[in-house]
Amino acid sequence: MQPANDKTEQACNLIAAEFLVPEDKFHEIWPSVQRDPDRFQKVARQFKVSEIVAVRRALDLQRITRSEFHDFYTDRTKQGQRATGQQGGDFYANQKLRVGRRFGETVVRAAREGKLLYRDAYRLTGLYGNTFEQFAKSLGLGSI
Repeated sequence: MQPANDKTEQACNLIAAEFLVPEDKFHEIWPSVQRDPDRFQKVARQFKVSEIVAVRRALDLQRITRSEFHDFYTDRTKQGQRATGQQGGDFYANQKLRVGRRFGETVVRAAREGKLLYRDAYRLTGLYGNTFEQFAKSLGLGSI
């Protein structure tokens, strides 16, 4: 989470941060939570933001060090990976949402039945060759 280089983006980030977690209100609650091990969770709940937003705001307002921020961020990222058991998204699950299950099934069936050229099926779905076949498998339609 590096700071933005573009001046416009920096200004937008400052405005968003102030809107989500106003500096004066942050300073009001910080003394009561700063020594609490769950301080970022408490700040997040108070302002109805994520813990990452809370810890980033604490860094921006110089209430924690960059090292503390980095440690927290790394820990949360690792926790998320352990919870999901994977390190990235599922391409084919995303394609089902993008293309649509029903439309995808219809296109795959039409191509396999010869009612639609594979070239056209590829264009309609944006998936080509083996990727198209894997998509069909993910829809539960098996292979050719």
